[in-house]
Amino acid sequence: MEAFGFHYSFWLTVGDNYMKLQLEEILAEGRALIAGADSESSLNDLRVQYLGKKGHLTAVMKTMAELSPAERPAFGKRVNEAKAALEELLDQRFREVRALELEKRLANERLDVTLPGRRLPQGTLHPITLVTEEVTRIFSTLGFGIVEGPEIENDYYNFEALNMPRNHPARDMQDTFYVSDDVVLRTHTSPVQIRTMLQHRPPLKVIAPGTVYRRDSDLTHSPMFHQVEGFLVDRQVTFGDLKGTLKTFLNRFFGRELGVRFRPSFFPFTEPSAEVDIACVICRGKGCRVCKDSGWLEILGCGMIDPEVFKAVGYDPAVVTGYAFGMGLERLCMLKNGINDLRLFFENDIRFLRQF
Repeated sequence: MEAFGFHYSFWLTVGDNYMKLQLEEILAEGRALIAGADSESSLNDLRVQYLGKKGHLTAVMKTMAELSPAERPAFGKRVNEAKAALEELLDQRFREVRALELEKRLANERLDVTLPGRRLPQGTLHPITLVTEEVTRIFSTLGFGIVEGPEIENDYYNFEALNMPRNHPARDMQDTFYVSDDVVLRTHTSPVQIRTMLQHRPPLKVIAPGTVYRRDSDLTHSPMFHQVEGFLVDRQVTFGDLKGTLKTFLNRFFGRELGVRFRPSFFPFTEPSAEVDIACVICRGKGCRVCKDSGWLEILGCGMIDPEVFKAVGYDPAVVTGYAFGMGLERLCMLKNGINDLRLFFENDIRFLRQF
């Protein structure tokens, strides 16, 4: 009889014949089960069942003790041949099952390459960045250059050269963060005006946007915020030049003709000084809760550069004149977009930022 590629001869002894029949039954059963297995896990179970330490073939090998010494070698050879045949069948079936599983996965996981890809969410520029870019673009078209300066500033540039010597009461307006007695976090971008005038001679026409710091925090104030300083120095510069520049900027920034008024004010580095108001962008000057029924909103401060500032940088105030202005970028963004809480700019709430 032939099974699994080898031939069993008829054995004469009764004990050997019985073991041969038992081995043939194990082989026939194993062959059928292996052929019917349809997963790697079931094939692994069959490997343990027939070839493991407690498997059927191991149990048959243990019965060799019942045979005579002359019969044992031949029977052991048959068992090893049966074991090799089962191993070959298992390996072949493993390859077939893996191929079937791969084919099934490829059919189920087929990709439609014509479908559009999933787009990653795109970020946007921060509203303050957008306003900064718009402000610098408008002033660039008016002929202003753009300069920057350090945020950690020497007391001289932040205060003294701007006509605020030590113990001057105007310093109380600044709510300053002191790093040391002579080093501060700049309270405005005006120190850039001093640094620029010390490095260059007139004529100068410059804006300086940047981050500033003051000890203040509420709905309309933040310890860190952004300003843009602007100044022009030349011969025969007048307040009328300042007024025309600011009106042109404000009309372009808000996209329409606005009512603009100048109120007398005080700044230690300009004389005369003024606060600039615009007609309320909410009610268009009629009066509402935002403008406190006045019809006007404060927008920036400005003035003609004080002669003491020119003296500090080595300019002759009898020869040159100039104007300067400064405004908060958060203030501009809030008025343009109807935002009523400054803290929204710094909380990083995606729902707010996505609107820009």
